[in-house]
Amino acid sequence: MNPSAAHSSTQLSPTDLTLLRRCIALAAQALTDGDEPFGSVLLDDRGKIRFEDHNRVARGDATRHPEFEIARWAAEHLTPEERAASTVYTSGEHCPMCAAAHGWVGLGRIVYAASTAQLSAWMSEWGIAPGPVAALSIQTVIPGVPVSGPAPELTAAIRALHAAHYGITT
Repeated sequence: MNPSAAHSSTQLSPTDLTLLRRCIALAAQALTDGDEPFGSVLLDDRGKIRFEDHNRVARGDATRHPEFEIARWAAEHLTPEERAASTVYTSGEHCPMCAAAHGWVGLGRIVYAASTAQLSAWMSEWGIAPGPVAALSIQTVIPGVPVSGPAPELTAAIRALHAAHYGITT
């Protein structure tokens, strides 16, 4: 079992779900642009969206994940206190690279729509080989960061985007 599933909360607020839906819209934009369907939003402690992005790895730079871009942006534009008080919303649970960036920059809570375990299971079901990096949970990489997810009410939307990316008809 993925440790994040055991340690994450699925109790999401209406605001959490609204922002996760924005992440899904960004993920859909990434798919439209020919990229992997991931999208993320950085919310400050006053409820203001400070930065948002979607995957941009299609041109060959596999580090262009939206969560990594959020960490870079936050390091340049927010104080350590502002970073710690912020929340990162994302369509999919952070990969180990993005989780590490999140931890090193000192960002706060993470809320995700679909877990690494879910995505791994879908890919296995579809016969898609796993990526080159171990599919670790956020808490394995950065223990102590508050994490909420997955969002069961958004699972079908996330699964459909990933199926479309891989050319799978469900």
